[in-house]
Amino acid sequence: MIDLVKEDGLWIVTLNRPDKANSLTGAMLAELAGIAEAAVDAKALILTGAGSVFSAGADLDEARAGLATSDLWERLSNAIAALPCLTVAALNGTLAGGANGMVLACDLRIAVPAAKFFYPVMKLGFLPQPSDPKRMAALIGPSRTKLIFMAGQKITAQEAYGFGLVDRIVEPDALMPTARELVADSVAARPKIAVGIAEMCR
Repeated sequence: MIDLVKEDGLWIVTLNRPDKANSLTGAMLAELAGIAEAAVDAKALILTGAGSVFSAGADLDEARAGLATSDLWERLSNAIAALPCLTVAALNGTLAGGANGMVLACDLRIAVPAAKFFYPVMKLGFLPQPSDPKRMAALIGPSRTKLIFMAGQKITAQEAYGFGLVDRIVEPDALMPTARELVADSVAARPKIAVGIAEMCR
C-alpha cells in the first residue's frame, strides 16, 4: 500500500490505498517512517497519493484501537523534517487528520484545485501530534492554525494557498511534472551543495 520508486537520486513515495481514501494503517505508517529514515541518501523526495484523495488520515478502525495516539506519526514527520534533501508533498486531493503531519514536515507543498484541508481532532476526541500545530503555525500563524485545529474548519486549496499552507496550485495533470520540476536542480546538484543550501534555510 506504499509504493516507492527510485530514479537517479529522486525518491517518489506514493500512498496507494485509493479504495480507502489512502487512510493510514499502523503498518503503512511504519513503512513510511522506515522509508523516510532511509532517504538520507536521496537527493530529493516527492510524497504523493493514488486516486483522488491524498489521505483521509488514520484508518478509523485502527484509530479507535490506539493508532491515533501512536508515536509512529511523530517518528514519520520528524524523519521527513530531518532529511537534508528537498522534500515535496504533491497533494493529489484532500488532506485530512494525522496525514497533515508528514505533509507539514515537507519543504514544499503543491496541490490540485479540488483539494481540501482539515484536521478534525477535537470532533474525534484526540489531541493532534505535538509537532503538527507547531509546524503549521510556523507556516500560517497561530490564528489560522487554531481555525483549522480548534475551530475544525475545512479550507479549500485556494484558501490554503492564500494562507501559505501550500506553495502552488496546479491542475491534476500537471501535479507530478511540477513536483519533478521543483526538485530537478536538487537532483542534478552535487550532494554537498544541496545539503549546504538546505542547512542555510533551516
